[in-house]
Amino acid sequence: MFTGLIEGTGTLLKIDHRGVDAGMIIQADYIMHPLTLGESIAVDGACLTVTSFKGSVFTVDVSAETLSRTTLGRKTPGCRLNLERALKMGDRLGGHLVSGHVDGIGVLREKRREGVSTRLFFDIPADLSRFVIGKGSIAVNGISLTVNGCGPGRFDVNIVPHTSDRTTIGSFRIGEEVNIETDIIGKYVEKMLEAWKRGETGEEPATGTRIDSEFLRKHGFM
Repeated sequence: MFTGLIEGTGTLLKIDHRGVDAGMIIQADYIMHPLTLGESIAVDGACLTVTSFKGSVFTVDVSAETLSRTTLGRKTPGCRLNLERALKMGDRLGGHLVSGHVDGIGVLREKRREGVSTRLFFDIPADLSRFVIGKGSIAVNGISLTVNGCGPGRFDVNIVPHTSDRTTIGSFRIGEEVNIETDIIGKYVEKMLEAWKRGETGEEPATGTRIDSEFLRKHGFM
């Protein structure tokens, strides 16, 4: 589990495509505390396992599933990547709960300067829109961001100078593809509501206890 607060960036030294899978060698661009073999690290928002390391250089394996759902397979040596090690129990949760399981790929369609900040507008797969809400949280290439506005197949975020300077997001170009992870809580809520609607709980709920849109409206959730 991660927070979406990027610790620093790294540089891709090599990507080795091995059939449907791949391996990556990455060098952290900052002083990284000693890694542990087998630990999880988010690379541009994708949770990967460290298979070897020496100093600030480490290797990870990238599965076919990860390659198909993220932008990692399109990266070339020299690319900068956002890095975050897994959250420790008891650490501050300064961003939001990020699993490192990328939901899909988004595309930057507009970049607008607003004072000292920058507003970025992204297109996303339409089926992800139901998990994106105004003032909710979203991870873009592993960066925890607040949704300013959203609609079918789109959302926008505001990037403050600190985030722009400490991550790769400041160098994004129009048309750039990014890894998107929506809020994990919304996905669990939808799954539970679907089960109630389809009666997958194994028994019919008592009259008046079914959780549906009418129930949520009555109790002020909609």
